Amino acid sequence: QVQLVESGGGLVQAGGSLRLSCAASGSIVSINAMGWYRQAPGKQRELVAAITSGGSTNYADSVKGRFTISRDNAKNTVYLQMNSLKPEDTAVYYCNADILTFGFGIPPQDYWGQGTQVTVSS
Repeated sequence: QVQLVESGGGLVQAGGSLRLSCAASGSIVSINAMGWYRQAPGKQRELVAAITSGGSTNYADSVKGRFTISRDNAKNTVYLQMNSLKPEDTAVYYCNADILTFGFGIPPQDYWGQGTQVTVSS
């Protein structure tokens, strides 16, 4: 059993900053890629940023230069530092991780957090 628990969302004014955290726990052998997605009302879920176990990162064009993804492998935790927030960043943010768990023959699987609301006021 694996859980991803997010924290750090909230209400912030345009131009402000927030830091999201997502901690994975459970029967974890290793974690491959970790990432953050977001879903605004009426829109599809989209990738915001991702990071490999080796630290390579990938960002959506809309957040490049404003958001930074990082991870602490010892804590099984991924972070998203969001600066210069805009009203269009308002969405529910979801943590995602590709995790290998204990169990013979079980391949890595995708896990999702419950989501955390980020609201940016103009």
